[in-house]
Amino acid sequence: MSARAMDRLAAPRRVPVGPARVARSPVTLALAVAAFAASVARPAAGQQFPSTPPAPLPIKAAQFPPFGEATLANGVRLLVVTNHRLPTLSMSLAFAAGDRYDPAGKAGLAGMVAGLLTKGAGTRDADAVAAAIEGVGGSIGGGSGPDFLTVSVNLLSENAKLGFDLMADAVIRPTFDPKEVELARTQALSGLQLAQSQPASIASRIFARELYGAHPYAVSPDPASVKAITRDDLVAFQKARLRPSGALLVVAGDITLAQAKALADGAFRGWTGAAPAMTASAAPPQRTSTEIVLVHRPGSVQSNIVAGNLTWPPSNPQAYAAAVANMVLGGGSDARLFLILREQKGWTYGAYSSFTRLKEMGYFTASAEVRTEVTDSSLTEMLAQMRRIGAEPVSAAEFDAAKSALVGRFPLQVETSAQVAGQVSTARLLGLPADYVQTYRQKLAAVTPATALAAAKAGIQPDRALIVVVGDGAKVYDKLKAIAPVRIVTPDGTPLKPEDLTVKAAALDLAMDRLAARTDSFAVYLQGNAFGYQRSTLEKTASGWKYTEDAVLGPIIQQHTEVTFGADLAPIAISQTGKVQGQEAKIDVRYAAGHAKGSATTPAQGGPKTIQVDADVAKGTIDDNMLAPLLSGFRWAAGAKFTVQVFQSGKGTSVPVTLAVDGADVADVPAGKIPSWKVTMTGGEQAVTFWVEQAAPYRVVKMAPTGVPIEMRIVK
Repeated sequence: MSARAMDRLAAPRRVPVGPARVARSPVTLALAVAAFAASVARPAAGQQFPSTPPAPLPIKAAQFPPFGEATLANGVRLLVVTNHRLPTLSMSLAFAAGDRYDPAGKAGLAGMVAGLLTKGAGTRDADAVAAAIEGVGGSIGGGSGPDFLTVSVNLLSENAKLGFDLMADAVIRPTFDPKEVELARTQALSGLQLAQSQPASIASRIFARELYGAHPYAVSPDPASVKAITRDDLVAFQKARLRPSGALLVVAGDITLAQAKALADGAFRGWTGAAPAMTASAAPPQRTSTEIVLVHRPGSVQSNIVAGNLTWPPSNPQAYAAAVANMVLGGGSDARLFLILREQKGWTYGAYSSFTRLKEMGYFTASAEVRTEVTDSSLTEMLAQMRRIGAEPVSAAEFDAAKSALVGRFPLQVETSAQVAGQVSTARLLGLPADYVQTYRQKLAAVTPATALAAAKAGIQPDRALIVVVGDGAKVYDKLKAIAPVRIVTPDGTPLKPEDLTVKAAALDLAMDRLAARTDSFAVYLQGNAFGYQRSTLEKTASGWKYTEDAVLGPIIQQHTEVTFGADLAPIAISQTGKVQGQEAKIDVRYAAGHAKGSATTPAQGGPKTIQVDADVAKGTIDDNMLAPLLSGFRWAAGAKFTVQVFQSGKGTSVPVTLAVDGADVADVPAGKIPSWKVTMTGGEQAVTFWVEQAAPYRVVKMAPTGVPIEMRIVK
């Protein structure tokens, strides 16, 4: 099965009728209703309806429950927000131990520590921790961001002691069970594989790297850094950075300060120490002109655009006015970017902007995902709107609507104990004033059109912006370089030259003696349960090879594929028929003299979509449906890596895919325990992991698409 196929994967209420309801006949009731409607529809003689809405009432202070504060003997700052309306508690314990503290070469360490803290701690293993918290209807988890690592607990207030005890075990006595460590590593690597195939994730990673330069905010995990993390690294990070002095514990809900302090003192007894002082970070680069970084992703039919710049530390007083200006520019579906790029132009499904606060230096971004052919037009319009918001006053109607929306939505963001704890914790960790949450609405209400204009001019800098575009460089490069200077890189950041955008002819070098006629049968599993099958046959023909495949994935996919290719591995024809979620899917493409021609019908929102395939194909390019039967012919070894040019016959585009050996493994499949090379394929529509036999007949014995809970295991 091709990677493309793998990727597709209240009753009416009865109203009782009582005596009051049957006192009138339907006609009498209708007349009464009509008379009432007429009375409210007409003003009394001489009375006029108001032509303008009434003036808004003064903004009232947010009615927060009382805040209580204390510092424990070991240095933990305790903040309690008491609210007895519901018998619930939300607790969060935060440390200056976020991703920026990852050691060199170990990016992802803080995130892995955070995830493992609750996977075995104290005398409980992972299952026992889950049983303890789930047994009382609660939850516990850890997470890390750029600056902070946080452990959170939510449960009923009657179980408060259990919550404090589990939290204390997690941060003081995590076990870092080796089995859980390896599971966390596998999950992290799988997540990275998925992220590397998603344009939005690629754009975000490259934007951070280019924006922050040598600053720690620029660093993102990659497979090498995650593989380099050891259990000793996890233990050392936890012992060094998860220390009580300076940590912030926020408890919100049905509890008093005295109760919370007593429980915290008991749970954290004997825990002492302070984390190492933060070392000075390299200053992010200051741009003096606009620059475009083009991330070449061959075959992309859309471009992901992110444009932005550095702004200011979180305490900057212009943040309130900037929030209002951003609401006008790109804060929602009624903002300028959305209305112009989507509603007026039809270039995208959505375009937005935002300000992001970080402890040391925040940033502004505007973003959109647009069709390839309008990439330059969309970027030009985006930059024009960024200039406009800082150059001309916002109309009264836009300004009032934006400010009212921000002021009005805030109470909805502090309705629950967990929301209150989150807002208060974030404000304190970022060093904002003690009354920040209580006075937020008044500060927003005080913003004027003049202060919004000034904040937009200071915080949104289109003429010094970093722009990242993830898309097909061969189709957008020439138009983008007319907007600003362009640098080209691959999704992993490797620099490219403009001439690298052109596909070059290259013969595919395989160990042909490893290719042999055979029939393979796979069982398909969805979340570990049998879900279908795939049967394939590779046979020798007079002119080369023929590969036939039949696949059934439950009710989702039924597909028959036939692909023929020559003895020189040049594709000859691909015929594919079937249904995907009930929609017709069909490919009929012929190859000749370096050209592919035919048609492809693929499922789409609103019904099947048919395209005409008519494209040049460079020498050495294979049809994407040929990849599976040819994997046996690659010369696999530890560290082996191959790049193959693949023609996606369902899309009519060529893309390079990379096949890399992740290491040796034993594939446990119905056919037995088979020593294999674990091979990851990236660069196509879907990242896929293959297990290829280390010995003859060098079959693919297992396949698993990244991010999809499906596995295919060889039966015989």
